[in-house]
Amino acid sequence: MKENKFSKWYSAGIGKIIPKYAFLSVIFCFIFNQLIYSGCQILMRNAKHYDFTSSLDRSIPFVSQWVYIYIICFIFWGINYIMITRGGKEEWFKFATADYMSRIICGIFFILLPTTNVRPEVVGNGLSDILTRFIYSADAATNLFPSIHCLVSWMCFVGIRGRKDIPSWYKGFSLIFALLVCASTQFTKQHYLIDVAAGLFIAELCFYIANHTDIYKSVMKIFDTINGRLFGEK
Repeated sequence: MKENKFSKWYSAGIGKIIPKYAFLSVIFCFIFNQLIYSGCQILMRNAKHYDFTSSLDRSIPFVSQWVYIYIICFIFWGINYIMITRGGKEEWFKFATADYMSRIICGIFFILLPTTNVRPEVVGNGLSDILTRFIYSADAATNLFPSIHCLVSWMCFVGIRGRKDIPSWYKGFSLIFALLVCASTQFTKQHYLIDVAAGLFIAELCFYIANHTDIYKSVMKIFDTINGRLFGEK
C-alpha cells in the first residue's frame, strides 16, 4: 500500500509536531473526554445529585483570580499531550490507554454517584469575576467526583516525568502547574477536596495499569489499522 497525498502533506506539516501514529489517538483523547463529560451530564440531568462539601471545603475562601489558572490549563493540556505523543509509539499508546481508561472510570462515577455543590454568588465586575460567571454558566455544577480538571493536569505531569529528553525544569513546571490547577478548582469552588484526591489517584492508577499490562497493545492495534487506511500505509 503506497503512501497517499494526505500522508505526504501530513509528513511535511503537522507530522513535524505530532507523529502519524498518534494523530487520531490524541484527537480521540479530547473527543472521548467530551463524550464522557457531556454525555453523563445529559444522561444524569434529572437524577439525584449528592453534595459532599465538607467543613474543610467551606473553610477555603472563594478567590475569583484563580480562574485564570483554571482556564489557562487548557493550553497546558494541549502542549503536554503533544509532547507526550513524541516520546515513542509504545510509550504514547500506554499513555493514551491510561487516558481512555481514566475517562471510563470517571464516567462510571458520574453515573453511579452523581455529584453537585453550591457555588457562591459572584457579584464583582472585574475580569476574573466575569470569567468565573461565564464558567459557572457554561459548566453545570455536576460531574464533580472525580475532578477531570485535576486528573488531566496530573496526567500531563506523569506522562513526561520519566522522559529523559524533556528538561528537568519543564518537568518541575508541569508538576507545579498541575498542583496549581488543583488549587484553582478549590478557590473557584468548582470542586471539593475529595474530587481532587480522586482525580490524582485515578490518573496514577490508570497510568500504572497501562504501563504494567499489555492492554495498550490492543488500543495501538486498533489505531494502527485506522492510520493505515488514512495514510495509505501498511
